[in-house]
Amino acid sequence: MMESIIMITGKVNYQITLDPGVWIFDDRKVDLTSYFQEERETKDELEEYTKAVSKHWEREIREGAIHPPTLKTERTYEKQRILNGTFGIPLQPFLENAGLKNDAKEVQFITNDNKTYTLSIKEALEVIVGFSYKGKPLTTDGPIHVYFGDGSNVKNPIKNIKKIFIA
Repeated sequence: MMESIIMITGKVNYQITLDPGVWIFDDRKVDLTSYFQEERETKDELEEYTKAVSKHWEREIREGAIHPPTLKTERTYEKQRILNGTFGIPLQPFLENAGLKNDAKEVQFITNDNKTYTLSIKEALEVIVGFSYKGKPLTTDGPIHVYFGDGSNVKNPIKNIKKIFIA
């Protein structure tokens, strides 16, 4: 049985334990089949929330509080997408929650065979970590895959990560 928990340790204020098994329910997840092909722009979370609430409010006014069959269809589609999707999640919030110390210079991704891949803090803040493929956890070469923010390794991500060390 492969260990699916990953620790963020080193020059941090708080050691963080990552459990990729729960990320499928996280709203920050991204679809890896399209993420690196899309033009990405930095999202203003308040603006995104405001748009979502506005859309919902407009729907309530237009259609009333009784939800039409399309809402049920949308839920079914979302459930299917989650069950069959290939997903990743930005590493940035986890690094920020760990509280990188002022003298932290780099992030090291350590694999099961003790190879170390080193990125600058800036590069690591752009990383997307893959955690599922076609609806299944990455059990054979996971628990996570590391994708560079620029997508340059999208066809060959860093696999078999067992630890993230801040140096």
